[in-house]
Amino acid sequence: PTISIVITVYNRERYLEKAIESVLNQTFQDFELLIWDDGSTDSGVNIARHYAKLDQRVRVVAAEHQGMTGSLKGAFAMTTGAYIGWVDSDDLIAPTALEETKKVLDTIPQVGLVYTDYVVIDENDNIIGPGQRCCIPYSKERLLVDFMVFHFRLIRRNIFDLSGGIDSTCELIQDYDLCLRLSEITLVQHI
Repeated sequence: PTISIVITVYNRERYLEKAIESVLNQTFQDFELLIWDDGSTDSGVNIARHYAKLDQRVRVVAAEHQGMTGSLKGAFAMTTGAYIGWVDSDDLIAPTALEETKKVLDTIPQVGLVYTDYVVIDENDNIIGPGQRCCIPYSKERLLVDFMVFHFRLIRRNIFDLSGGIDSTCELIQDYDLCLRLSEITLVQHI
């Protein structure tokens, strides 16, 4: 597959089904979805396995609990796509997210990371409005103080590898740390 998407999950059965379906319902269909269960004690791994039975693009890893950073690092190591991204287990992505982000990477070779706007929704799926970070214009310098590269990101695997990938020492800020390192070696585009 061209794209590998990772969902790591720990005790979020309430949201997981919708997160998985948002990936499976993409307009661009050539992807693999790796769902990494981080030792959940709820029924999340069963939900993930249900989708793996229905769709051959879905793989499930039921791992010992190790936290978000270890889960992401382990999950990305098991993927094969030229482009990689992840969806938090309590997030959704728009149906055209993969198509539109892939188009940027396909057509602008200097861009190694593309990210999207996002909207905030409540527990009843009502849209509250655009996320605050959507209004922050991207620049390498501004990224040092504002984490605007916030929602769905698609990354060239070779650039991800060149950056060192997920840093095991950054438990609470692994995505911010990764984006800072990526900004030093590649162009970043916001759509």
